[in-house]
Amino acid sequence: MAESHHIRQIELKDLIKAYKNDSNTALLINQLKEDKPYATYLKGLAGSLDAIIAASTYNELKGCHVFVMHDAEEAIYFLNDLQNLLPKEDIFYFPSSYKKPFEFTVVENANVLLRAETLSALNEVKNKGAILVTHPAALTEKVINKKSLVENTYVARVGEDIDQSFIRELLIEYGFEPSDFVYEAGQFAIRGGIIDIFSYANELPFRIELFGDEIESIRTFDPITQLSQGEKDHAPIVPNVHNKLLQEVRESLLEFLPTSTMWIKDYELLVDTIDQYFEKATETFEDILSMSDGTQVINSPEEIFETKKDFTKRLSNINRVLFGNRKGLRSAQTITFDTKPQPSFNKNFHLLGETLEKQQLAGTRNIIASDLPKQLERLQTIFEEIKPDLFVQELNLSLRGGFIDNQMDIALFTDHQIFERFHAAKSKKKYSKSKSMTLKELRELKAGDFVVHMDHGVGRFAGMEKTEVNGREQESIRLVYRDNDLLYLSLHSLHKISKYSGQEGRQPTVSKLGSPEWENKKKRAKKRVKDIASELISLYAKRRESQGYQFDKDGYLQAELESSFIYEDTPDQAKATQEVKEDMEKPYPMDRLVCGDVGFGKTEVAVRAAFKAVCDSKQVAILVPTTILAMQHYKTFIARMQDLPCNIDYINRFRTTKQIKETLKKVKEGKVDILIGTHRITSKDVEFKDLGLMIIDEEQKFGVKTKEKLKEMRINVDALTLTATPIPRTLHFSLLGARDLSVIETPPPNRQPVTTKISTFSDEVIRDAVHHELMRGGQAFFVHNRVADIEHFANNIMRLVPDARVTYAHGQMDGPTLEKVMLRFIQGEYDVLVSTNIIESGLDIPNANTIIVNQAHMFGLSDLHQMRGRVGRSNKKAYCYLLTPPTIGLSSDARKRLSTLEEFSDLGDGFKVAMRDLDIRGAGDLLGGEQSGFINDLGFDTFNHILEEAVQEIKQTEFADLFKEELQAQTVSVNTVIETDFEILIPDSYVSSISERLNLYMRADKLKNEKEIEKFSKDLQDRFGPMPQPVVDLLKTVRMRWVSQKLGIEKLILKNDMLKAYLLEHTQASYYQSEEFGKILMYVQSHPKICQIKETKKRLILNIEEVTDINRALEVLHILEK
Repeated sequence: MAESHHIRQIELKDLIKAYKNDSNTALLINQLKEDKPYATYLKGLAGSLDAIIAASTYNELKGCHVFVMHDAEEAIYFLNDLQNLLPKEDIFYFPSSYKKPFEFTVVENANVLLRAETLSALNEVKNKGAILVTHPAALTEKVINKKSLVENTYVARVGEDIDQSFIRELLIEYGFEPSDFVYEAGQFAIRGGIIDIFSYANELPFRIELFGDEIESIRTFDPITQLSQGEKDHAPIVPNVHNKLLQEVRESLLEFLPTSTMWIKDYELLVDTIDQYFEKATETFEDILSMSDGTQVINSPEEIFETKKDFTKRLSNINRVLFGNRKGLRSAQTITFDTKPQPSFNKNFHLLGETLEKQQLAGTRNIIASDLPKQLERLQTIFEEIKPDLFVQELNLSLRGGFIDNQMDIALFTDHQIFERFHAAKSKKKYSKSKSMTLKELRELKAGDFVVHMDHGVGRFAGMEKTEVNGREQESIRLVYRDNDLLYLSLHSLHKISKYSGQEGRQPTVSKLGSPEWENKKKRAKKRVKDIASELISLYAKRRESQGYQFDKDGYLQAELESSFIYEDTPDQAKATQEVKEDMEKPYPMDRLVCGDVGFGKTEVAVRAAFKAVCDSKQVAILVPTTILAMQHYKTFIARMQDLPCNIDYINRFRTTKQIKETLKKVKEGKVDILIGTHRITSKDVEFKDLGLMIIDEEQKFGVKTKEKLKEMRINVDALTLTATPIPRTLHFSLLGARDLSVIETPPPNRQPVTTKISTFSDEVIRDAVHHELMRGGQAFFVHNRVADIEHFANNIMRLVPDARVTYAHGQMDGPTLEKVMLRFIQGEYDVLVSTNIIESGLDIPNANTIIVNQAHMFGLSDLHQMRGRVGRSNKKAYCYLLTPPTIGLSSDARKRLSTLEEFSDLGDGFKVAMRDLDIRGAGDLLGGEQSGFINDLGFDTFNHILEEAVQEIKQTEFADLFKEELQAQTVSVNTVIETDFEILIPDSYVSSISERLNLYMRADKLKNEKEIEKFSKDLQDRFGPMPQPVVDLLKTVRMRWVSQKLGIEKLILKNDMLKAYLLEHTQASYYQSEEFGKILMYVQSHPKICQIKETKKRLILNIEEVTDINRALEVLHILEK
């Protein structure tokens, strides 16, 4: 951001240097340099000052420092602060292995890996410094002893020789499994001269490339894309430390570490936790012992856990720095800091300005820390308006808490506290098997999958087959149709097929080869789609011609509203906001559709648009499908605009006739700026003084009459429509001509993912979950999808948790009763809502952060995803429990669905998986109900293709004038099919996995330009080594297809040293007048010996002789193109 006279940058090193020279820090550093172990208590540290002091000390002393925070969550926040202040590679996080204390059966795999990675890295520290951030629970477990770790680590180094059979045996002995592709710890793959290994102690797997027996290079690679990332000079390969531990002697982490300094936030808590864990472990151990008739089946507690006595003894031999609210160790020497936490300004920018000004006059340096340039820009706009003489320094990083240090005369404020936004700690990116697999599975074809061929319809994929053409080997795809008819598809026609996708659980009808039924299905769908598209485009044309209101550019009030948004804008959200504003500033009326998943911030886009209209003294009408949503929006808008000049009111069934009459009078007089309501707003008696913007939420849920009414209203008023039904990406392009569309696909970055747990139905799970939620003052949903016994479940929860206020709701209740129950739950009069899955998709109850879904295996993925989206809407940790019968009894499909959900706890990940099913519903909603039928018949991709064709045809005929410019820019579009007898394939010896070969063929088929070919070749060489000739030739045929498409060649046959090109049909008259066709004619005239053109009934065929290999074919095509 450009420096202004208000805000100047301050470098991080200057801040750390200032604190290193501070007398308190200097005193601490001197004490830590003493020979004998020292205990020091740092009193009065506020905000992130603890991390800044730690960073200054570490820079001066290096060595090994361990920070013990209160709990895992605080440890991650502190870790983030340190990572922003110091080199990231020096800092490690050391978590606890267990999901719940003392459940030794339930291990958190990602954490076991992190612990191993940290121990392995500490083992290599020797002379340089290292920082370990942890919490009491993690220190209770002992770790593998250093000697065993060294003995069990194999290190591969560049330049050394390595025997492949030795490495295979070693890896199997270490417990690694051979696999086609390496995507999780404990797997390895050997392909020719390339060895991929995912060690248990590294975040990323290694790729070792050999030249003969010598290691030529070692790289890390990304398990999802399988592509190399960074070069390394060595690769430590460590077995599964957690399993290995069971046979080895363990030691305390304090013994494992090189001499270190221990920084402890709460000494008493640490010692008590160690004691508690040990006691609980002893109980568990004794229970297991009594169940196994006294034979010892697991290690005794003192072998696995620390004891209080040993731990405190070891601790007394090293330096300790205590820095929490209580001292804990009497013997510690106190160093006192004079600081206090950043005050709260309650989003009052005038108060903020005055405070900063007062501090400036008193000689304090004002610093604002933020890693978001956008926020600093907003602050600058606000300061320019209210405090022109203010001088602030900007620190370009994010910290967890601000502070005022009276001793140093420094006030460091964080932007997230000023704006009261939620500050999320970012923990390490974890790779999980399902993440890398599901994304692949969506595209991957397996034998037996349904496949759609554009010309022949739905068949089943039956694998790949090698065939011989004129004595040369080729590979083709085998499809089975009705009555076991076979179709062999050449690799060059892959673009004609796609994996069938219809609604979840729907089976398509397999087509009959050679029968007209498939063509008829396509024709019927096309006719219907054309009607809808035509209607959409004519509305668009009408709006383009009508005169709307042109809004002004943003003012400073708009900046104030936007900077007070508690979440960070996602790029999608910022783009959608920008697009809406640009539309509003145009002379003709806006009609934009914003779609995004539940809770991805569509409402905020609406808030900003509405306020922009109000700033221009226009009125805004907001339409929602249900009474409850009207209440919700009213609350949101009031909260967002509380200190701004704007009057908001609403009308719905809960208001009396008198209240409504009063509101409508104000609307007519222009005293209400924003009116929120259900379809009641479209009634005749609602008159606006000067309506400038209409916002419609979930339009597809309104009745036909309301929709018609809305069509009339929006011809000369700006309209913004919001929807949570995802509209498939591919449909956007087709509809772009007809509607302006913004998509919000990324979740807010500082939302915490919802922790998802699958468990067998039990009273205990329900009681614990509900009790835990009530203890932190929250509310819970319990979803049970059978109306018959829903009351019984509500009573059961009351029995389990007597203090809970429980109510129930279901879709068979009458409207007013249902609304009352829901409203009372929203207002916090009930703690638990037991309901069928009617928890309406727009419902937003920030205080409800636990959802329990009974009989979860009965729901589809998308339903589960949407239900889970009900919680985790605020900055509190949210939980989703999926209750099922014992998993053994579930179908594999149901099991897969549930585990996908458990793995994809991140928002936006599951979005992609649930998308498929929702895509199909979305297309149906958008284009009218009966579309879903067509989609199920034809498969989603074919339906899309037909939709695109239909829109194109309408543009060329009915609306040719409107789209004149676009049409002129278009060239002839042809999908060339190539047939050849050259050896063009990916040999088994190069890529042995069939599904991967198919995947690569599919990717090659979609390449669009030289840059993509280059990347594809690089990826192949990275993963499989140098490319053999047939693969090089395969990429040449891809280039041939591009040139042929430009030349208008529908089919190209390369056989018996002859090139045959089938040109476009005669119906494409414009083609035969085109420059492309002219070039072909000229070539034929100048090469009469080897060329001739023949005419058939429908088209011309060009024959060129003496084309003996693929290079010559490509050369000829290039000459034709020039």
